[in-house]
Parts: sequence; C-alpha cells; structure tokens
Amino acid sequence: MEWTLARRCAAMNASAIREILKLAEQPGVLSMAGGLPSPHGFPVEALREASAKVLRDTPREALQYAASEGHGPLREWIAAHLALRGLRADPAQVLVTSGSQQGLDLLGKLLLDAGSAVAVESPSYLGALQCFGVFEPRWAPLEGDEDGPHPDALREAARDRAARPRFAYLLPNFQNPTGRLMGDARRDALTDAARSAGVPLVEDDPYGELWYDAPPPAPLAARRPEATVYLGSFSKVLVPGLRLGYLVAPPALMPKLLQLKQAADLHTGGYAQRVVGELVRDGLLERHVPTLRARYAAQRDAMAAALRAALPPGCAWRAPQGGMFFWLRLPEGLDATALLPRALQAGLAYVPGAPFYAARPDARTLRLSFVTLDAAQIASGVATLGRLLHAALAERDGRLAAEEPVAGDVATSAPAPAASRPMIREEAP
Repeated sequence: MEWTLARRCAAMNASAIREILKLAEQPGVLSMAGGLPSPHGFPVEALREASAKVLRDTPREALQYAASEGHGPLREWIAAHLALRGLRADPAQVLVTSGSQQGLDLLGKLLLDAGSAVAVESPSYLGALQCFGVFEPRWAPLEGDEDGPHPDALREAARDRAARPRFAYLLPNFQNPTGRLMGDARRDALTDAARSAGVPLVEDDPYGELWYDAPPPAPLAARRPEATVYLGSFSKVLVPGLRLGYLVAPPALMPKLLQLKQAADLHTGGYAQRVVGELVRDGLLERHVPTLRARYAAQRDAMAAALRAALPPGCAWRAPQGGMFFWLRLPEGLDATALLPRALQAGLAYVPGAPFYAARPDARTLRLSFVTLDAAQIASGVATLGRLLHAALAERDGRLAAEEPVAGDVATSAPAPAASRPMIREEAP
C-alpha cells in the first residue's frame, strides 16, 4: 500500500451503532437500535414553505458562501432562546456548526493533545468517545448514580494537577445512553467541584427540549459560563438531515474555534441556516416541540408497560423523564453483545451497552430506542427481547446446575458498576 496512515488512525474503529443499523435494515428486523428522531414528527410542510420563502426573498444570499460564524439572525435567535432557559450569552459567543457532532470535533482539536486527559461519564455518548478518541487522550471515567456523575469522582480525576483533565464532557439532560436527568442539586455540586478542581466543562444538550414530565433545571453553563462550552442541536427538534447545530463558548475560546471552523468547512450551509431561521422566527418550535413531547411520552409509556410485562426478574431499568432511550441491565451471567446475533435472528435490533464505556464496560447493559416505533411495534419487539432473555436465563441456570460447586466452595459475584446500581425494575411508568 502506498498510502501511509497517520498513527492516530490505528485506534479508530467503525461505530458499533452504525454497524448494527446496517444489520437492522434487513427485511423483518424491528430496530430499537438507532438514536433517530421519528420521521413522523418532521415538519415537512413548514420546511417547504420556509424554503420557498428563502428562495423567493433572498435566493442569491442563501446560495452564496456565508460567514464562518453563522447566519446573524439565527445566532441572535439562539442566544435569545437560551436566555429563556437561564443561559445568557451574547450572539457573538454563538458558533453555528454542521451538526453538534462538529462542535465536539472542534473542541477536541482545540483542547486535546495526545496523552492529555478528558473526563467522561461512565457510560457516555458513543459519538463523543469516537470523536475525542481520534486525538489519543487518556480517559478519566466518572462513576455516578441516578443523578449523574459523583462530584467526588471529578475531584479525584483532577487530584494530580499535572494530569488534570482538559475538560469534563457531560450530558445533564436525558443522557445518551442511560436517559438519566441530572438534578438541580447535582448540577450545583458538579459545577462547584469542577470550579474548585480547575476543570472546564463541555455540556452537550441535544435532548433538553424533549422533556415529558417537567422542564429540566438550568444548564451547567448558566452556573459557570466563564468555563463551560454549551452544545445544542436542531436535529432532534426539527430534522437531522439539515445537519445544523451550534455551540456557545466563552469569548476567550471563540477566535481559535472560528479558525478551526474555517479550516474544517469554511462555514455551515447558509441555505439551511436561513431556512431554519425562518422557521424559528415564525415560532414553529413553540408549536412543534410540544407535539413531539406528547408523541414521545406516549411511546415511552408503551415501552415501560411492555418491559414490565415481558422482562424476566433480575432486569433493571428506569423509565426516562425525557429523551429517546431506555437503559437496561440484564441479570447476572448474561452478555448483551453475545445475545445480539440471536436477537437479530429473531427479528430485533438493539445496541449493547459496552461501547458506551470509555473503560471498564458493563457487558450486561443495553440501550433501547422507542421514538421511531408505534405501540404495537414496541410491544412486539419487547416481547421478542423477553423471550430471548428467558431462554438465555434457562441456559445459564442449566450451566450453573452442571457446574454446581462441591461442598465448602463459596461463590461470589462482582458488584455492579456504580453507574448501573441506581436502576430499578419499575412497577409504574
């Protein structure tokens, strides 16, 4: 081979989720794998009308090269919208990105060197682990509970000042993959811990608008704006196909972030920015997002009911208060990755939990997405999962009976990882 690849490419691997999605496209497979918004919630007519208006009123401007920072009116709207949630920022602090994933890439380029540490939740968003992994960091996993990472875990990660994490990457709202919501008190405690430890924060918030029961607390960036970068996206509340996201950064970081953005793609598509600008200026999100919440909440309730009916004892899970995911922990002795081929053969796709861990993966975990399926499909898919797990448990019990220890032996089992302990088997959605 004449090409010589960069050393950092050696650690790169294909996305586990993308590979599973390929298999899920086979006929007869019901997919609970992808973190995709429901296509039935796409505001197609509103997009058509906004596109026509842009092409009628500002066609040449929309189709020309544009400012690297992003479309001015859209940046102003983003700043005003975030102020309603408690995060006050100047539009000059807003950088429009080609999806929030590009924001992660820009921050990795800006803040990470090979061997530098980055603190991440355990488990965390797989796309961020892949993105940051390109820069060859040292992972500092933060164990936690149902409220999020423990503040003491962040303090411990920063105890050695010479190896202090360059930043902590956190998803406070309906986290991918666990669906957990970080409470107000935990946000205060984590922010205080990060401040005392001298660790900046990167707050990723693609699901914050998709709350079902009550709005989430104010962002971390509202509590520590001088040392937090906030990432947002239009993919989950409008459509992912436009690839439109944004970040809000302290003024000191903006010049270098802008230079990195220019080097990456010059600017995010101006046409898409103007179309979305028309939609939000017209108040579409205020009308549209409540319909998504109602739709997704009903699907959440359907999956909670199906899990209660079908799963065997020993499975742990918690119904999310928003977002798109259920996080399951299987009974002892089962491996979600090893069971996946059987699930696919039975017509069900899910995502094993192991790839979401930067270190010390929990093989018993898996993620289920519910927003692209109707109630009947959810019931059918969970019933398939339940039959698979009952069969796997019967096989496990058969093996244990055959390997029953002789008198005097003591069997022990390792405790669950801290991030998994808080999950319970729900008796009500």
